[in-house]
Amino acid sequence: MAKTLILLPQSDFDPTEVAVPWAALVEAGHKVVFATESGAAATCDAVTLNGEGLPWQARSMTARPDNAALYAQMAASDAFRSPIGWADAHMADYAAALFPGGHASGMRPYCESSDVHRVAREAFASEKIVAAICHGVLPLARAKAADGTPLLRGRKTTSLTARMEKLSIMLTKRAMGDHYQTYPDTVEAEARAALGASGDYQVGPLIPRYATAARRNIGFVVEDGNYISARWPGDAWTLAARLCETLELAWA
Repeated sequence: MAKTLILLPQSDFDPTEVAVPWAALVEAGHKVVFATESGAAATCDAVTLNGEGLPWQARSMTARPDNAALYAQMAASDAFRSPIGWADAHMADYAAALFPGGHASGMRPYCESSDVHRVAREAFASEKIVAAICHGVLPLARAKAADGTPLLRGRKTTSLTARMEKLSIMLTKRAMGDHYQTYPDTVEAEARAALGASGDYQVGPLIPRYATAARRNIGFVVEDGNYISARWPGDAWTLAARLCETLELAWA
C-alpha cells in the first residue's frame, strides 16, 4: 500500500478531478491523505458539482452523475473530513502527490501558496510520482527548483488548454461573470512559459473524449517519467489509471 497526498484548495476545486483519482486509488488499495490550507475539510466548486447557475449552453460542464456520486462518497470519508494542513505536508511521507484543478477565486491561494510550491519542489527533487490536471499544473509551473529555475523547465506536460479555458469563459461570462476565469493569463500560457524553449507542451486531440470507470484509457494524458498531466475532467479516469499503474510499478 502506497500513500498518496492530494493537495486541495480550501474551496472551488473541481469535484471530478479529485473524486475520480481518490476512488481509483482506494480501489487499488492505496491510502490517500488530503491537505488543505487550514487543515479543515475543503469544499468543491458547487457550480461545477450541481450545475446551479450555469447557462444552458454550458450545462455539459456539470459533473457527470457517476462522478458526482463518487464525490459524495469521498466527501463522507474520514480522510477527506480530516485533512492535514499544507504546512504539515512533506513528500518524505508519500509515494505520490496529486495536484487537481478547478476554477473560481478559491483556486488562487492554492496556485500561489509557497507551501504548495514547496511540496511540488520536494516531490520533483525526490523523484516521487507527481500527477496534475487542469489548473493543478499551475502551481507546478509557478514553483521553482532549488537553483531558481521553474520546476517544469524542459519537461513535457499538458494542462487545461487555452482553447478549453477560453471556451468555458465565453459560455459562462454573461451569466456568471468571472467565475470560470481564475487569472487573466491562461494556464497553457503560464505552462508554456515555465517549460521554456526546451519543453514540450501538448494540447491533445481537438475533440476530446470523456473517460469513464468502464473506459478508463480513452482520455488524454502526457507522461514524462514520473510526472503525469491531464487537461480537464474528461481525462480524470485516464490520469487516475496511469497514476495507479505507476504506483504499482514503483512498489513492485
